[in-house]
Amino acid sequence: MKQQRSARARGRSLAMFALGLLGGRWLARFDTDGAGDVPGRHSRRIVHHASEAIIAADETSRIVLANPAAADMFGVTLAQMQGSLLGRFILAPGATASQSLAYSDAGARPLEYFHADGRAGRRSSDYAGTGLRANGERFAIEGSIADTQHSGRTVYTIILRDVSERQRVQRKLARSHDQLRQLSSALQTIREEERTHIARELHDDLGQLLASLRMDLTLLREECVNGKGMNAGRLIDGMDGNLLTAITSLRRIATNLRPRALDEGGLYFALQGLREDFVQRHGIACELLADEAELRLDDQASTAIFRIVQEALTNIARHAHASRVTMNLYRTNGELLITIRDDGRGIREADMEKATSLGLVGMRERVWALQGEISIGADEPPGTRIDIVLPIAHHTV
Repeated sequence: MKQQRSARARGRSLAMFALGLLGGRWLARFDTDGAGDVPGRHSRRIVHHASEAIIAADETSRIVLANPAAADMFGVTLAQMQGSLLGRFILAPGATASQSLAYSDAGARPLEYFHADGRAGRRSSDYAGTGLRANGERFAIEGSIADTQHSGRTVYTIILRDVSERQRVQRKLARSHDQLRQLSSALQTIREEERTHIARELHDDLGQLLASLRMDLTLLREECVNGKGMNAGRLIDGMDGNLLTAITSLRRIATNLRPRALDEGGLYFALQGLREDFVQRHGIACELLADEAELRLDDQASTAIFRIVQEALTNIARHAHASRVTMNLYRTNGELLITIRDDGRGIREADMEKATSLGLVGMRERVWALQGEISIGADEPPGTRIDIVLPIAHHTV
């Protein structure tokens, strides 16, 4: 990597030298096409075939030379660049896109086109700027600038790089890292909330029931000791009801932690239970289209798919305002295809990019953990559609 950077730096320095030589000769009106001008022809070939955009400008910011890579970057021809002001292609300091040329006429020098945006690289000659394409599009650029003196005139050599794609990727990575930090923080909060919820349920439900059972046992013992036994039947019936309630509460708590159907019946029956609970709680019609035999997967895949579908249904219940949901799961060519559709208000692109959309982030992370792919978008007619592809060749049982 260091060797590549060193080679690139040497090539850039050579190109700057060559373009400075050519620009100086142009300003001095030397005949660069002469048969005896071997250094000039060699320099011209270096600049012409360089992969990076290279421009030479005089002290008035007028372009004296440019290479094909520069013309391609700005969407113009070499003839259109020759003799034009830099302000036609690089946003002048303090100017808007429509004002750039006027600002250029006001006397901005080549270095000023970059100094306003500040340093961009590790070298003192690397600066940031804003490029202007022929169609009016603005894009981020970095420029390396060097000046050459020739016959008392200064020629500025500028090597430009389009960094708009790099900045877009950096912004996307930063947003992704922010979402992961938010998700990590939310998971910690959810974990503590779950612990608090479980502790409260154990105390309020099971704790009170067990305390009541102990009181009933004490009363029953006294009835037996005194030989009366008149209320024994009533006490036993009450104890039986309390025990039944305690068992129901225990099963509910255990199911909330992990559905028993996943361990006892497999993914298909767990999804059926999830569907039935969704319909009962929210009154939204929900249809599951799947074959039990195709959903016989190992614990890792079954748990991940269950949680993905669970999160999708939770999001629908909270945000979609839907009246109907369809879940379709089927296998083909060693992959499990999952489609979840609703007829709600639909999801906007901005909603999916929110750092607070932790449910969507969690779904993506579970899918990616299984080396799968997920796409989420608005469906037609209005609604949301989630498509997931999971490779399951190594997860079947």
